[in-house]
Amino acid sequence: MANEEECRAALDKIAERLADVDEDKFARHVVERTISCRVPDLGLAYATRLHGGGLDPFQPTASPKSAQVKLTVASDDLIALAHDEISPAKAWAAGRLKIEASIFDLIRLRKVL
Repeated sequence: MANEEECRAALDKIAERLADVDEDKFARHVVERTISCRVPDLGLAYATRLHGGGLDPFQPTASPKSAQVKLTVASDDLIALAHDEISPAKAWAAGRLKIEASIFDLIRLRKVL
């Protein structure tokens, strides 16, 4: 099981990867959304805001359920996602990544990732 520091570094790495997406592609497919990432095995939750200009830094949150897009992932799986050891689609299909979002948000996010 990964620790809190490793999970925070993984979230930062994922945010950096999004910053590398072509700006025009990003702007075409992204609408402003609040996003939470819950790591249940550590009892942690983080929140951020996705917008045309990128992704704000992840911040700890006590209310992850208020986000428009909610992710739930175990600490080890979060690390694997950050290091490209598993793709988000494969993690989701295997039940290792849970995503609660509208179908339109899922389609938009898929085009960006």
